[in-house]
Amino acid sequence: MSAGLVLVVFFVLLALSVPIFGALGITSVFPSLLNPSFSANGIFLVREMLGGINSFPLLAIVMFILSGIIMSRGGVSRKLFNFFCYFLGEIPAGMPCCVIVTCLFYGAISGSAPATVAAVGSMTIPVLIELGYEKPFSTALVVVAGGLGVIIPPSIPFVLYCMATGESVGDLFIAGILPGFLIAFCLMGYAIYYCKRKGEDKQKIREVVGGLRTKGFFQVLKDSIWALFTPVIILGSIYSGIASPTEAAVLSVIYALIISIFVYRTLKISELMNIFVEAINTYAPMLFLIAAANGFARVLTLLRVPQTVSETILTTFGGNKAAILLVINLFLLVVGMLIDLGPAVLILAPIFAPMMTELGVDLIHFGIIMVVNLAIGFVTPPVGVNLYVGSRLSGVPVVTIAKNAVGFLLLFAVALALLVIFPEISLVLVGRA
Repeated sequence: MSAGLVLVVFFVLLALSVPIFGALGITSVFPSLLNPSFSANGIFLVREMLGGINSFPLLAIVMFILSGIIMSRGGVSRKLFNFFCYFLGEIPAGMPCCVIVTCLFYGAISGSAPATVAAVGSMTIPVLIELGYEKPFSTALVVVAGGLGVIIPPSIPFVLYCMATGESVGDLFIAGILPGFLIAFCLMGYAIYYCKRKGEDKQKIREVVGGLRTKGFFQVLKDSIWALFTPVIILGSIYSGIASPTEAAVLSVIYALIISIFVYRTLKISELMNIFVEAINTYAPMLFLIAAANGFARVLTLLRVPQTVSETILTTFGGNKAAILLVINLFLLVVGMLIDLGPAVLILAPIFAPMMTELGVDLIHFGIIMVVNLAIGFVTPPVGVNLYVGSRLSGVPVVTIAKNAVGFLLLFAVALALLVIFPEISLVLVGRA
C-alpha cells in the first residue's frame, strides 16, 4: 500500500470539507479496504483509538478547559487588566501593552488561544475603543496576543505534542516560559511603534489610570492578587514536584471555583451546570479528534511514513540542519493556515520527531518551534480561529483584522526566528541547553 496514496486520500477529504476527525478515520481504514492482509484492520484501529484516549495526561486538557471557562465567567481577566494598567497605563502604548501582558497571564490559566481571545477581548476591546484606539487595531492586538495562550504554560497543544512524542509535559511547560515572554516583548515593541506613529489620547488614558490609582495600590492588589496567584499555583505545583500536570490541572479547577464563588463572588453555584456543559461541548469533539489521530498515526507508522519523510528530506538537503529546519518551519507556517493547531500537532509530530532526533534537535526545542509556528496560523486565513473569535467580538471583518495584524505577525516571526537560531532560549530552564 502506497503511503503517498494514503496522504492524497486524506488531503482530498479535507478539500471536500470532511471534518478532520472523519478524514483521519476514513483514511486510517482505507489501506485495509484495499489490502485485507494489511495489519491495521478495523478491530486494530478501534483498539488503537480507544487506547489513545485512555491516557492520564489527557485528563489535564479537560481540566484546563474547565478552569479557563470558570475563570472567564468569574471575570478574572478584568482583575488582571486593572492590575497591569495601574503600572503600565501611562507609558507609551501602555494600554495595548497591558492587553498583551493580560493575554500572557490569562494564557497561563486557560492554555487555549481562542479562549484567551474571548475572555480578554470581550473586556479589553471596548476599553481600547473608548480610549480612542482604532477598532481594527484593537481587535488585531487581542487576536495576535491571544496566541500566547498556547505558548505560555500550561498549554493544551503542549500536552498533545507530548502525547504524540513521549516527551515530558512538565519539561515542555517549563521550556515554554521564556519563549512566551520573548514573543510578548516583541508584540509590545510593535505596539509602541504603532502608537508613537499614530498617537494616543493621553487625557482619556490618564482618566482611566487615575481612577485606578485613586483606589490606591493596595486596593488594586487586593482585587487582583487572587487572579495573579493562579498561574503561580498551577505552575508552581508542577515545577516543585508537588503535583503532576494532570493533578495541577485539577488543582486549577478547585482554585478557580474557590476564588470565583467565595472570594470574588462573581459566579453563582447555580451557573456551574452550564459551565460543565460548555466544558464537555468543548472537550468532546477534541476526544474524537485525538482518537482518530492516534489511529491515523499508527497507520502512518506501519506504512513507514515517518522514516520515508525523514530519509527523503535528509537525502534532498544532504543532512544540512539549517536548510532542513528552514523548510520545516515554512511547511508548518503553511499548515497552520490550513489546519487547526491541535490536529496539526497530532498528525505531524510523530512524522517529524524521528528526523529531528537524527539531526540532533532536542524534541523539547522542536515542540516549542512547532507550536509557535502553528500558533501563527491562529491569525492567518482561511482557518485562523482567533480571527473569527475577534470578528465576532468586535464586528470587524476577518480580512480587515488580518491586514491590521500583519505588523504584529512580523514581530511574532522575528521571535520565532530567534527561537530556532538560539535553542538555549527554550532549553535553558529545562537544563538541556
